[in-house]
Amino acid sequence: MSTIPDDLAARLETVMDTARADGFSGAVRVSLAGTLVHESAAGFADRAHAIPMTLATRLPAASGAKTFTALAVLALAERGTLALHTPARELLGDDLPLIDPTVTVEHLLAHRSGIGDYIDEDIADVRDYPLKAPIHQLAVPDDYLVLLDGLPMRSTPGAEFRYNNSGYVLLAVLAERAAGRPYHDLVDELVVRPAGLVATGFPFADEPTGDVAVGYLEADGLRTNVLHMPRRGLGDGGIATTVADVERLWTALFAGAIVSPDTVAQMTTVHGSEPDGEQYGYGLWLLDDGAIAALKGYDAGISFRSVHAPATGLTWTVIGNHTDAAWPVARAIRDALSS
Repeated sequence: MSTIPDDLAARLETVMDTARADGFSGAVRVSLAGTLVHESAAGFADRAHAIPMTLATRLPAASGAKTFTALAVLALAERGTLALHTPARELLGDDLPLIDPTVTVEHLLAHRSGIGDYIDEDIADVRDYPLKAPIHQLAVPDDYLVLLDGLPMRSTPGAEFRYNNSGYVLLAVLAERAAGRPYHDLVDELVVRPAGLVATGFPFADEPTGDVAVGYLEADGLRTNVLHMPRRGLGDGGIATTVADVERLWTALFAGAIVSPDTVAQMTTVHGSEPDGEQYGYGLWLLDDGAIAALKGYDAGISFRSVHAPATGLTWTVIGNHTDAAWPVARAIRDALSS
C-alpha cells in the first residue's frame, strides 16, 4: 500500500465510531508514507474525575518498554560499553547465582537465555498480583533483583525462544552496571532524545502528574491497576508515551537516528518464533520475516499495539487504558487497512 485510498480516512472514522460505542478508552494514530490519515482519542484518562482522554495524554505501554531497553543496550554495544557476546555473569558478579554463566546479552535480547521468568505468561492472568516483592520497593534495577533471585534455569542458553520478562529486567541491570549510569537516564539519553520524543518516559506510580492516564482493570468501573504496578517500571515495562511519540520512534529508528542501519538490520532479523509463528528480533516483534515490525504491550490496565512497515511507511498505533481495550480496535484497524 503506497498511496492512500480515498476512503481510508472514512473507514478509520467508522472504526473509531464503533470503538467509542463499545467503550474504548485510549488513543489511535494511523499514518501512511509520512501523511497523517487518522488520529483520535476516546474515553476517559481518569474516570473518577471525568477527565477526557486527549492526544496529549501519556499512556502506559507495558512491554513496549522492551524496545527502548533493547535500543539502549544496542546503542551501548555500538559505543563499545558492552558487547552482544558479553556474559551476564561478567557484570552480575555474585548476584543471581542460578543464572548460567554462558548466558549473554544477545541471548537476553532475543529471549533465548533460558533463565527463569518472574512472570510465567503461559499461566498468569495479568489481573492477578504476580510480584513477589512489595511494589513500593521496585524503582531502580537493583531493586528488581529480588524478583529474579532463586529462579532456576528453564533451558540451555541459546536452545529455544521463550518470551521472558526477566531477561529484559536483567538487560536493564547490565546496561546500568556497564555504563555506570542509571538505566532510566540511559534510555532518555540514548533513545528518547535522539528519537525526538517529547512525552515518553518512566513515571513514578506514586507521584501522579496528571498527564498520565489511569489504568483500569475492566472496561467499566473504578478499579485501577495501582496495586499491580511497580513504583517505577524498568527494562520489561512501565514506560508511558503518546501515539505521536510512538510514530516518532519508528521514524527515528529506521532513519538511523538511534542506532546504525546495521544494528536496525540485526533488530529486524528473526532470532526466534512463538509456537503460533509470531516472530521476534531484538526488542521487536516481526511479521513477514522481518518486513514489518511491531510493538506489543499487555498488563493489568494496559494494552498497546503498534505496527510499522518501512517499505510503505504505513504506521498505526493503538493504546488503551483498560486491560483489553486495544485488541478489538487493533483488529478493526488491520481489517480497515487491508480492505
